Amino acid sequence: MKKPKWVIEKEQGRKAAAAETVWLFGLHAVRDALENPAREKLRLMVTKNAADKLAEAIAKGGIEPEVVDPRKFTAPIDPQSVHQGAALEVKPLDWGSLTDRCLGDGQRPPRVVMLDRVTDPHNVGAILRSAEVFGAVAVVAPRHHSAPETGALAKTASGALERQPYLRVRNLSDAMEELRKMGYLLLGLDGEAEQTIEQAVEGHRDRPVALVLGAEGPGLRQKTRETCDALVKIEFAGSFGSLNVSNAAAVALYAAKG
Repeated sequence: MKKPKWVIEKEQGRKAAAAETVWLFGLHAVRDALENPAREKLRLMVTKNAADKLAEAIAKGGIEPEVVDPRKFTAPIDPQSVHQGAALEVKPLDWGSLTDRCLGDGQRPPRVVMLDRVTDPHNVGAILRSAEVFGAVAVVAPRHHSAPETGALAKTASGALERQPYLRVRNLSDAMEELRKMGYLLLGLDGEAEQTIEQAVEGHRDRPVALVLGAEGPGLRQKTRETCDALVKIEFAGSFGSLNVSNAAAVALYAAKG
């Protein structure tokens, strides 16, 4: 009996995920990945100078480095990348299920950042840094039309990629509904909204809150907007002004803190 198309596609997706690897580069990103016991490490390429700087992390990582000539640094990364003589091939991190990650620690009401088609790895890397600083339990994005783990994302995240859960889900609206069932208040950022973030969370700071941000320019998609409990804005001091999505995420997390 011939397999249905959806079964074949699912199997192909599983195989592709199993085969997927990421090349991280730069001393900071490579050091943090080497020191992360949850990270599956496959291949490490370093110059002699980088190997000396990373000696402790290499020992912790338990991987034999390939020491290469700095003039013949052949790791498969963008030639323009500032690799500082270090590149590490790894498997993407597995952070587990959305439900498990977003339960929180029971000490304070959890905060989650959800990204609607934010594809720039530099923006996502910066958002991961802010999420870590402000204690968000996860950053959530759709599997398609979002920034995957890449060397550029890891470098911008400055180590946060190894510590801050970054979950990529099949469908963002479904993930939002899942969080709603867990008691989350879903707030979508929209510059034209009537109320500010502070006004929306007033009286609800003890509840879990998910902040939903769209890509710069198009903003939130219609389906995403409709799934939010409320649309909110960041109040500006003047009549004009705008923030890029990574700055907006940082301000929103601060405004919505529990």
